Amino acid sequence: MGSSSTVPLPVSPFRSTRSTAEEKQEKRAALLLAAVRMFNERGFHATSLEDVAASLGVTKPVIYHHLGNKDQVLFECVRSGLGELRDAAERARGEQGSGLDRLKAYLRRYAETIMSDFGRCIIRTGDEVLNEETRLRFRELKRQIDTDLRTRIEEAVADGSIVVADVRTAAFAIAGALNWSARWHRPDGPESAAETAAGLVDLLCAGLAPRER
Repeated sequence: MGSSSTVPLPVSPFRSTRSTAEEKQEKRAALLLAAVRMFNERGFHATSLEDVAASLGVTKPVIYHHLGNKDQVLFECVRSGLGELRDAAERARGEQGSGLDRLKAYLRRYAETIMSDFGRCIIRTGDEVLNEETRLRFRELKRQIDTDLRTRIEEAVADGSIVVADVRTAAFAIAGALNWSARWHRPDGPESAAETAAGLVDLLCAGLAPRER
């Protein structure tokens, strides 16, 4: 895990005293980004809302006003990442080509998301740190992501563009390989998230192609 100096904090939008709907959204987004980067770098328990607030030149009550308590802030971070994954599934569903083409498109976007700030938070933060109610909501959102992946695999199996013995096992194996990139990929490294995602997906999907007899 790199030092926090490698991940710049967002520019504070709190200099303005106006409170239009757009500015409120910008302030909320800045708080989430500052929080998720600290959660990823330091861990949930080692991060205080005072630290997050100070990074943007505000006080902790500002975070309570825009997001809620620390548990709610974390849930909003992981929900943002899971929302990006759902968007990736929707976009892939409209792709032209075979089931394998759609699966690859989805997996590339999935991997890129996992290597982003909010995607990393999904992987790096265990749901055991959430309270029971929030944990249940988080797990339900994750089940939706699991369903999206299995659906893409099932479609590719149905049109014969891939061959797998068990869809569930294949989904677990693919997700596990891609999720791990949230821990080893460096945003400031020699390879971009898009390049890393493309290489990983090509490698994984090569093992799914039908074998010529």
